[in-house]
Amino acid sequence: MSSQYRCKNERRRAEIRKRPIVNGIDYLEVSPDQKTLSVHFIYPLPGPEQNNAVPDNRKLLQAANVAISGGTRREVQVESVSSFAEVLTLRVKAPGDFSTYTLRLVDSPTGSSPPVGFDPQLSQVDFSFRVENFSEFDCQPAASPTSPRQPPPAIDYLAKDYASFRQLMLDRLAVTMPTWQERNPADLGVALVELVSYAADYLSYYQDAVATEAYLGTARKRVSVRRHARLLDYFLHDGCNARAWVVIEVNSGATANEKTGETGKTQQGSPATLPAGTRLLTRVERLPTILEQSEFETAHPGAQVFETMHDLALQASRNEIHFYTWQDEQCCLPVGATQATLQSSEGLRQWPLAPGDVLLFEEKFGPNSGQAADADPAHRHAVRLTQVTLNRDPLFDQEVIEVQWSREDALPFELCLSTVLEGKPYANVSVARGNVVLVDHGYTYVESLAPTPSEGRYRPRLKFGPLTQQGYVQDQRTQWVRFDPTASASAALRWQMRDVMPSISLQETQGQKQTWQVQRDLLNSDRFATEFVVETEDDGRAYVRFGDNTLGKQPEAENHFQAIYRIGNGQAGNVGAEAIAHVFPSGRGVQGGESASGLESLIINIRNPLPARGGMDPEPIEQVRLYAPQSFRIQKRAVTEADYAAVTQRFPGVRKAVATRRWTGSWYTIFITVDREGGQPVDAQFEEQLRTFLERFRLAGHDLNIDGPRFVPLQIGLNVEVGSDYFHSAVKQALFEAFSAQTLANGRPGFFNPDNFTFGQPVYLSQVIATAMQIAGVRSVVATQFQRWQQPPQGELEAGEISFERLEIACLDSDPNAPENGRISFEMRGGR
Repeated sequence: MSSQYRCKNERRRAEIRKRPIVNGIDYLEVSPDQKTLSVHFIYPLPGPEQNNAVPDNRKLLQAANVAISGGTRREVQVESVSSFAEVLTLRVKAPGDFSTYTLRLVDSPTGSSPPVGFDPQLSQVDFSFRVENFSEFDCQPAASPTSPRQPPPAIDYLAKDYASFRQLMLDRLAVTMPTWQERNPADLGVALVELVSYAADYLSYYQDAVATEAYLGTARKRVSVRRHARLLDYFLHDGCNARAWVVIEVNSGATANEKTGETGKTQQGSPATLPAGTRLLTRVERLPTILEQSEFETAHPGAQVFETMHDLALQASRNEIHFYTWQDEQCCLPVGATQATLQSSEGLRQWPLAPGDVLLFEEKFGPNSGQAADADPAHRHAVRLTQVTLNRDPLFDQEVIEVQWSREDALPFELCLSTVLEGKPYANVSVARGNVVLVDHGYTYVESLAPTPSEGRYRPRLKFGPLTQQGYVQDQRTQWVRFDPTASASAALRWQMRDVMPSISLQETQGQKQTWQVQRDLLNSDRFATEFVVETEDDGRAYVRFGDNTLGKQPEAENHFQAIYRIGNGQAGNVGAEAIAHVFPSGRGVQGGESASGLESLIINIRNPLPARGGMDPEPIEQVRLYAPQSFRIQKRAVTEADYAAVTQRFPGVRKAVATRRWTGSWYTIFITVDREGGQPVDAQFEEQLRTFLERFRLAGHDLNIDGPRFVPLQIGLNVEVGSDYFHSAVKQALFEAFSAQTLANGRPGFFNPDNFTFGQPVYLSQVIATAMQIAGVRSVVATQFQRWQQPPQGELEAGEISFERLEIACLDSDPNAPENGRISFEMRGGR
């Protein structure tokens, strides 16, 4: 009995039968002796006597055209091949094993392609030699079970929201309760599933929120980031409000009566006072300068509101104060000026200027055209007077006022006071404005908070925002104030972001009616401290947090608070010059707050000649993540000399510092030598402020001694060859200006400006010559002197360098009245 094996592609076989183009294997038979294989083809095979063979090339199939592969233990070799009609008979040397073999037709013993004229798909067939070995088992495959065992219900541990929890419970109920198939939302079972899913959704979010807010790197809420950063001694700031100087023009004929509350003179002969807290608004079209209550309510949502920070006595004589030029028709205040002369008037004699008053210098006309439209808006500067002296011009018997201001308020540009254009003198090109008041962004709002509950957490939210953040500084008495009225005008616009606090206070309306003060945190508050903290989110929402009777006092139950806070913060307050144009009489300082009739007869105009400054948006959370982990690396104690020098340089106004530790008999004394910005002296006031600043860093057992640097005067001589087209006098003047210690007219510092040199910094001759060569008209420069003043030469000229010790600083004022401060001389040759 023989077995047949067929190729499995029946459709391919049927297509070949329709088209006698190629031939292919139909089936294979294995004889009982397992050595003879009969391969049946679809069409007769080529042969000498076959006329209808496919293919018709009459090329007989040989043993080399048959390859048998497969087998595990035996390899089968074809011994002989014979063909007749459509049957190819093969004789093998030995039968194969029980494995499955593949018979393949190939065009050569080494090739894998079928012979020409044979189909690639029907050129091979699988078969087995062991056809007579029958199995003792039934060859029919076993039937699969009709009802396989179902796996247990799967629980999706990734379910985190309402929809996934609902689907999870419905899927489980479908397994555990297959008879319940109701999915109508009105069904009680579905309603219970959805209720539990809702609760699970909230619990899941709470778990994720707690895990997220537990770390600085993953926290999303601003309050969480603030607390994490505070543990690292890093203070996240919520921005700061802006400040500006506002000039008020007053009508000289306005008066008021104190009893009726109208603004003006409070008593006979005294000037009217604009109280602190008066609200000013940025310009709104078609609104008057003085706003009524209804006009303010309409305008303030779309405008920026500012409030005055101090009382201001309004005097018409200070609307415009003229400079006294001593009959100089071309007079200017130079860069760095700290004094000027003003014309006196009847009003200024009655209510004279005093130290602490602020004046604002303003260019009124263009010095090159005499037109008000050509006035440079950048030539405006505010100064706080430090000294006022009444004087008199004996030539014209004219009263004048000599005023001085601090070096911090030094004039940053050249201010033209008078000029001559086309032979016509122009006076009062620039003027001084009085009636200057400091204002800051934000307006006051009063809100009644919900009463404290008898139990649970009390964390009320402020109704409006953003909450104003104000900068604070320490005055001369080391008290924290919003601005120091005795400091410079520029200091009023300068503070540290770590000293910014929210502008809010809480007032109890029942019981003891105590006032609660805001703090940055409650870590230093005792259990009796009536203090609280304001925590702000990214969207501007502000929450009030009280203590727990351990760190800060906890409010009593059923206590009522009234929050007094200000609204307005960030860069929105950095309005440009001339933006503030309206005033609203607030009830805080003006008794007649419901009517503006009193102010209408008093104030003519208000304006801010200078743009508002200092407004800053809240610190981004991503910046806190970056900086907070590194904040503890900042040195907050001074142990070595380098520590004292580094800490001193953090103090405002210090350019560089050098510390020296010396044994003074019983203990160590740290001598700190300070180089101040602008070459300012280390006076008693500065020394006291710096000593107070260093006290928290000082190591116990160390005394402090603060002094100034050792200035070393220089003596330099240069021979200058001037070009033939230049006046040597003009070139010499330009050289003196270039090597001066002042700030030049173009705003650049002179070569020997104090800010160009510091401790131990050498002076190179090459730099001196390079500076001289930059002057127009200088052809060549030869140095003849290059040494310390009144000291014998030590080879500095040959070396091209003057070196200094660690506490020495080079100086050269080139002042003929003070040659001991260094001098430079020029020997001019050539030119005209």
